[in-house]
Order: sequence, then C-alpha cells, then structure tokens
Amino acid sequence: MPQTNVLLWTDGPGPYTDAIAAAGLSDRVHVEAIPRGQSPTQAQRAETEALLAWGVPKGLLPDMPKLRWAQALTAGVEMWLSVPDLPPALTLTSARGTHRESMPENILAGLFHLTKPYAAANQDQRTSTWTRRMATPLNGQTLGILGLGEIGQRVARLATTLGMRVIGTKRTLEQLPDVAEVFPASRTNEVLAQSDFVLLLLPATPDTENFINADRLGHMKPSAYLLNFGRGALIDDTALIAAVNDKKIAGAVLDVFRQEPLPKEHKFWTTEGIQVLPHIGGGHPRRDGVVAKLFVDNLGRFLDGKPLLQEVDRVAGY
Repeated sequence: MPQTNVLLWTDGPGPYTDAIAAAGLSDRVHVEAIPRGQSPTQAQRAETEALLAWGVPKGLLPDMPKLRWAQALTAGVEMWLSVPDLPPALTLTSARGTHRESMPENILAGLFHLTKPYAAANQDQRTSTWTRRMATPLNGQTLGILGLGEIGQRVARLATTLGMRVIGTKRTLEQLPDVAEVFPASRTNEVLAQSDFVLLLLPATPDTENFINADRLGHMKPSAYLLNFGRGALIDDTALIAAVNDKKIAGAVLDVFRQEPLPKEHKFWTTEGIQVLPHIGGGHPRRDGVVAKLFVDNLGRFLDGKPLLQEVDRVAGY
C-alpha cells in the first residue's frame, strides 16, 4: 500500500514525528518537515496530501493538487479563511481545545492582576516603600463570558470555585455547569450590564468584527473591566481607548491584537488602565505535545477515511 505524503510546516516538528511513531502510523505515511521561514519545494507541493501549518500564503494551495486535508496549528482560523484561493474541497481542521491547559490559568491571572495589589507592591519594593494597599475580593462579583466554548466553560468552573457568579453567551443555548445563566448573542448587552468583568473568547468572524464597540462599551458598568483573550479584531481599538480615558469602564487586560507584535506607537501601550500582554494566553511548554495528539488522532482518521476532529465550518468561521 502506498504511503500518504505528509508535510509538517513548523519550526518544531519533533513532537509531531514522535507522536506519529508512537501511534504506529510511521509505516503508513511519508513525512517531510520544513521550517516556517522556508517555502515547500515544487516536489512537496506536487505530492503533499496532508499538511500541518500555522498558515499559508496566497498562491500556494492551488499549486498543491493532491492536498486533501490541512491541520491548522491555531484555534482561530481567520488567517486561513482569508486566503482568497482556499480550495473549496480542502478539509480544514483547527487546533481548537488545545489551549485548555494554560489559557484558563492566564485568564485567572488577569483577574487577580486587576484585583490584587501585587504589581503595585512589587513597584513599592523597588524603592523600599511601605504602602498599605487593599485587595478586592473576586468572591461575589459577576464574570460575563462572551463565548462559552470549552475554554469559557473551564474558566467558569474555576471562577465559580472562587465564589464568582458566571453568566455568558453561547451560540447554542443550553444549561451549563457553573454558569448561572446562558444568553444568546442577541442579549449580549444584558451580560455586559450585569458583569463586573467581561471576558472575550469569541472567534474572529465577519459577525464579530468590532463586536465590542462604543455602543456595547456603553452598556458596561463604569467599575467594570474588559479582558480580551479571544481575537484582536473583536474590539474597536479607538472606542476602547476612549471608554477607558473617559472612565466609562475601569480598564482592560488585552492579550490579543489586530497586529502582533503590537506597534510601538499604538495608544494601548500608553493608555492608563489598559494592560498589554504579549499574547501569552494559550502557549505553554507542552502545547506542541497537546496539538500533536490532536494531529495524530486526525491523521489516523484521515488515513482510515473517518470524519476528522475540529473540522472548520467555513460559514460559521471556526
């Protein structure tokens, strides 16, 4: 039986080749790997049937006639769906769910950063200054999560353990453990109005572009904070800066941006009340191993002609 040609287009192929071997698939595939900064050779373009990659440039995929499946290394796939020549028949799968280990913890860290004076105490220590400071309890406060997917539900469980009330929005309405009330997206403003902290975990789609605009920011409490660990395009940057400067909301913790790295001249850097994080949300030292497990599971399914996990719905955008 001929081997299936697989191309790993990533700087760290080791966990993926190891996982292929551990799954007993080595005899069924011919694997080649290239770093992200290198383009596939003409032979690789001609023969590759399955691709693992962060993204692809315009003009590449039509030059890969045998390619039937692409596994994205990211949960968000807007960069793939924006490629104008993405073949209609190509099966695209995302790495949705592979941030479950790290992102909920980093989101909690954002909540603690906003309510506990550790950062200020660290600055005081540098000048040997004893300043009495007060920590604000999270217990009893309301966390509104826009996008109650797997990550959102994990955050809800942790937040509930801390004594927070959790509400949020979900595309498909259903009762969820640790969530007091689930709203449809059409009732987002009710979630905003009730929340002391608003967490964005929505995907980037045409419907969510500038989802948090001046009008929606106007429904938040003046004492409320916005945390974005979803996608940078969810926020109207100018509207958020104005809302923070005008004290319409208390501030924001931002981990994702329209352009990364965030340009030095961007006003997020210098707006008092906005905390800029360098996209730390989902990454951790073992994430490649987690993604490799998903990839190899899908590779086995691909070889056996079975449905793949985390297949992207191109209409929904994720």
